[in-house]
Amino acid sequence: MPVDPYILLLLGTVGLAALVPARDTAADVASGASTAAIAFLFFLYGARLSTHEALAGLKHWRLHGTVLACTFVIFPLLGLAARGLVPVLLTPHLYTGLLFLTLVPSTIQSSIAFTSIARGNVPAAICAGSFSSLAGIVITPLLAAALLGNSGGGFSADSLVKIVLQLLVPFLAGQLLRPWIGRFVTRHKKGLGLVDRGSILLVVYTAFSEGVVRGIWHQVSPLRLGGLLVVEAALLAVMLGLTWYGSRALGFGREDRIAIQFAGSKKSLASGLPMAGVLFGAQASLAVLPLMLFHQMQLMVCAVIAKRRAHDPERPVSPGTAAAPRSAVGTGTRSG
Repeated sequence: MPVDPYILLLLGTVGLAALVPARDTAADVASGASTAAIAFLFFLYGARLSTHEALAGLKHWRLHGTVLACTFVIFPLLGLAARGLVPVLLTPHLYTGLLFLTLVPSTIQSSIAFTSIARGNVPAAICAGSFSSLAGIVITPLLAAALLGNSGGGFSADSLVKIVLQLLVPFLAGQLLRPWIGRFVTRHKKGLGLVDRGSILLVVYTAFSEGVVRGIWHQVSPLRLGGLLVVEAALLAVMLGLTWYGSRALGFGREDRIAIQFAGSKKSLASGLPMAGVLFGAQASLAVLPLMLFHQMQLMVCAVIAKRRAHDPERPVSPGTAAAPRSAVGTGTRSG
């Protein structure tokens, strides 16, 4: 299985932060730049999403409700169940990060890309990923306040306002300006995709630099990291199985099941990183470690599944389901 070059870039960014962490003034500059980069990233999300497509997607409420239930109900329940693995496989700090990962919204771009590769319902994946990200701006902090307690870094109304200003406001600005900039964004989709990835790399560098400066990485041993990977592999396998076979039990057709599987089993690094920065403060770098590892794992596993689904025999489109042309989006995996 080929390794996504972006995964190597992420690992290289972590290595760079370990060797040359941003300190003092440089840390302040990096923090401000990463905040601006994430805001711009969500502005692009808003500019890309067709308002007409989003409104049309509301009609497929059963599919979106299923994805939201997987993201914000089943995932957190599995995260709570993992509490029994402390301290055998997980330290309390790693468990906090794992639980936070289960509260994060779904991805947008990678869900769309994998659904397209697998010949699934692309419009449904676009709307499901977007709805999950928007809902997560409010739901994730509230779940964090309820489930993480004091380990969440002190959730407050101020933290919710910060998250809304950094994620939701730029998204809405992109939607409002879409009539004027939508064609430009579509024409330069490939170049702007580099901005997406660069934004994530910058946030990762900032978060891990702070962790190195504060010396928190001495709290994590290789053995504990191995245990975390085992737990996350099991979590991903359970969610992939539930979204695929559970959606079949609910009566969804093949194209919809593909969209549900890829949108309902993944977690967004782009949304999770800035939220962790607000909710966890100085402990953010350790808190997002499980999310970063899960993000890479889901990309590699879902890439294999999508390619296999693409070779499934053609089947009739389910009634009421819009078949999506594969040209609707690019087929490269991205950091959602």
